[in-house]
Amino acid sequence: MYIDFIIVTLQFSQDNRPRLCAPARFLLLAVFVSLLMVSACKRGPLRGNEVGFVAAPQVNLRDRVAAIYNKVGVVKNGDKVEILEHQKRFVRVRTARGEEGWMEQRYLVGEDIFNGFQKLLEDNRNTPVQAHGTTRAELNMHITPSRDSEKLYQLADAEKVELLKRAIGERPAKQAVAKPVRKFGSKNTGSSQRKAKVPAKAAQEEDLDKDGKPDEPAAASPAPVDETPKVYDDFWLVRNSQGHTGWVLARMVDLDVPLEIAQYSEGQRIMASFVLNKVQDEGKDVPQYLVLFSENKDGMPFDYNQIRVFSWNLRKHRYETAYRERNLWGLFPVATGSEAFDKEGTLPTFTIHVKNEDGSVSDRKYKLNGPIVRRVLAPGEQPQKPAQTKAAADNVKRHAKTVKKHKRK
Repeated sequence: MYIDFIIVTLQFSQDNRPRLCAPARFLLLAVFVSLLMVSACKRGPLRGNEVGFVAAPQVNLRDRVAAIYNKVGVVKNGDKVEILEHQKRFVRVRTARGEEGWMEQRYLVGEDIFNGFQKLLEDNRNTPVQAHGTTRAELNMHITPSRDSEKLYQLADAEKVELLKRAIGERPAKQAVAKPVRKFGSKNTGSSQRKAKVPAKAAQEEDLDKDGKPDEPAAASPAPVDETPKVYDDFWLVRNSQGHTGWVLARMVDLDVPLEIAQYSEGQRIMASFVLNKVQDEGKDVPQYLVLFSENKDGMPFDYNQIRVFSWNLRKHRYETAYRERNLWGLFPVATGSEAFDKEGTLPTFTIHVKNEDGSVSDRKYKLNGPIVRRVLAPGEQPQKPAQTKAAADNVKRHAKTVKKHKRK
């Protein structure tokens, strides 16, 4: 509150004591009320029962809004605070520990955003984990698969996460870097359009209609328009050790894929890997894998388009392809387990979701018996010839010889 100058009218009584006359008292009261209103407008109204949630890794609470301040407390990512007062871009808050101080409002999100993340957590509490990964840097967890969507929680650099789902999101125009594509209104436009040579007399006749009146000028061809193609990003729905769930850019998460399998990617992107079972080789348990592959670029309409089973060759002590199936429209989630098959005994199985040509989604179950992978037909399903590769067939023969050799010993 600053008062530069006030003029009041004084009226002296008989004992020579100054006192304010009625007009002066009214003037001072009006000035006082005006200053209170200005102060209230500057700081903003008090909003009862207003809460916010911290959307930054850590924020210090200040004792005043100034360049130089004292630290009176600390709030961390996801903490709930009660908002007591607003002042431009700052708010005064009270924590659950009773600490009160000022912080920048941009580090807070509303209760509706917090409830949205809670719903995302509850809806995916039982979603099977498709892969595990490690973050490349500090990442914001978004409420939807979009760079511009609301965010609350943050992941630390090199933090372990569980990957639940995949989705694609259109990249904002300001962040898209694709080259524009020029489109024309017609095929014969610009310099490519050539006019045929017409005699002068014929040209004059062409300019007259049937009534002998000049033809109206033809409409000009539309000018070329630069259109920027849409660019899409891959997103993973992830869950960290604290149970926080949200969408993050897929390129910022490295999948934890065994090195002995990663070398067989052949330029494709590994989307997930699953351990089907383990075999004994020289006293060690060696896992056999189901691996999902996709094109090495973002924005694919499918989650994966190839499955490959790697079995362990007991004779050569290395991995080989037991089964491969390409040109799939595969969708998450993939389920693995085991099932009893009469004389074959209990075998490892896996089930994938595939989108058909008519748009429907069907399940395909497979079983692994040694190095042999076969479809498990559903009731009423017609048998099909398995898409075994030559390498897989050779692997079957070698495995049979190895089994006989072990039996003789």
